[in-house]
Amino acid sequence: MARHVFYSLHYALDRGRVASILSNTSLVANVEAKPEEWAKLVRSGDFAIKRWLEQQLKGRSCTVVLIGAETATRPLVHYEIQRSRALGLGLFGIHVHNLKDVKGQQSAKGANPFEHPASGLGSFASEVPVFDPPETESTLAYRYIADQLARWADEAVALAKASP
Repeated sequence: MARHVFYSLHYALDRGRVASILSNTSLVANVEAKPEEWAKLVRSGDFAIKRWLEQQLKGRSCTVVLIGAETATRPLVHYEIQRSRALGLGLFGIHVHNLKDVKGQQSAKGANPFEHPASGLGSFASEVPVFDPPETESTLAYRYIADQLARWADEAVALAKASP
């Protein structure tokens, strides 16, 4: 049975780049907010956004951070990492810079968001697996990710269960 995961990402910059990952059926993804729903949440403020995120994290066993060029600096990504750790969810990251966006462009490799001080992970950050697909061509990079995704999630959940 597929593992239920929460995907964390820089929505505005990377949503088009990671669409194929989000639709991959080896994992069951959280429900994505439609653009108009997200705009309403943003207008409602941080409390509404965090309440929505808490609902999305319910029933998940793992959080997958899709790391683009600016993901490591996003406050909501930091919050999602903090809450995932507090809830005992597995955590891992995947660099997605080699995947093409809707304009056919690849991007710069982003920093590790788990190592950012605002992630709240401290020394645990070094234990969170971050994968950088070895392929530079977008189709091959996606295929590599798709082939490994379920295994990475299982390993991240096992690590979370073994951690204090």
